[in-house]
Amino acid sequence: MTDASALAPNTYFIEVSGSGLPEVDGLFVPSTAPPTTSESGTVSSLGYWNGKMAWDRADGKSERSPAISYSNSYKSWRICRLDGHLAYDMVCEDELPPTDQEWHVYKKGVAPAPKIVLHHFDPREACPAPNVVFVLGGPGAGKGTMCELAESQLGWTHLSTGELLRAEIENNGPSAATVKEFIDAGRLVSDDIMVTLLQNAMERVTRTTGNRNFLLDGFPRSQSNLEAWFEIFGREAELPTMLYFECPYEVLEQRVLGRARYTNRSDDNVESLKARFETFKADTLPTVEEFRRRNKVVEIDTSQDRQAVYQLVVESLAEHTDQSCADRPLSERAEMLLGLRPFPSKQA
Repeated sequence: MTDASALAPNTYFIEVSGSGLPEVDGLFVPSTAPPTTSESGTVSSLGYWNGKMAWDRADGKSERSPAISYSNSYKSWRICRLDGHLAYDMVCEDELPPTDQEWHVYKKGVAPAPKIVLHHFDPREACPAPNVVFVLGGPGAGKGTMCELAESQLGWTHLSTGELLRAEIENNGPSAATVKEFIDAGRLVSDDIMVTLLQNAMERVTRTTGNRNFLLDGFPRSQSNLEAWFEIFGREAELPTMLYFECPYEVLEQRVLGRARYTNRSDDNVESLKARFETFKADTLPTVEEFRRRNKVVEIDTSQDRQAVYQLVVESLAEHTDQSCADRPLSERAEMLLGLRPFPSKQA
């Protein structure tokens, strides 16, 4: 028998779409079915069925409660129709209904199988505010490396403005045509589009993963970037902290030219580096200065060895880092990024 006192509260919400059955598609909320004995003899508890979380339709119309539940007898997750008949199932022992596999169409179902999205917060309510840290530094200062480490080892989400723009085009998002037009013309994408992409990405991650800690790599690059941030998030909202990676130009040049041997980046050369650094000084440093005036900058000397820099990053993010994440042993990839083990040699 499942000990109800040992179960964490069910706070997830499930969205089902694309089944072709209006009686299946829709929002499902944590089950409020009263404790009862399931078909396998397990006594359920609030929000649970057979020891796993369970859900009811948000509109309360289904005859079966819970409408999404796990069967111990058949070792499968099940989704039912309004009349209580089962429509879809998934044979597995996952703790939560799988979102990355195709469901099986059961007797009362209709192909194709639906898409399942798990929300960590009620999608009918406003998304909780993100906890944001801006990350700036000159080309080669180590922003990408440190953000990748913070994501894999500390549980923060790393968002790169460049990657978001590429993803918008690849996924044919609402702003894809406009973004492509700007990039093809060699112009910077408008600030409002950039901030909207950041906002949408943070909300998507927060709702689907529960993670609210974000590192915005390379933002804000200019005062106009910051103004667009205020326009969308409001001037009354607390300004995020900035991690500023400070590094002498000579070190930046050495690093960029060193990595040019391993990357295919067309801008990893002396001429491009000088132009990028001049742009950084003209457009980005004034923004850094404004954050300094507001006492919102944590400056990190990244000319030190990577392990020392990473430790400073860990300390700077400690207030909002989950301790269980901070205690993780370093992964092989993290050890490579920190120079503790060599990267695999490329086969000739």
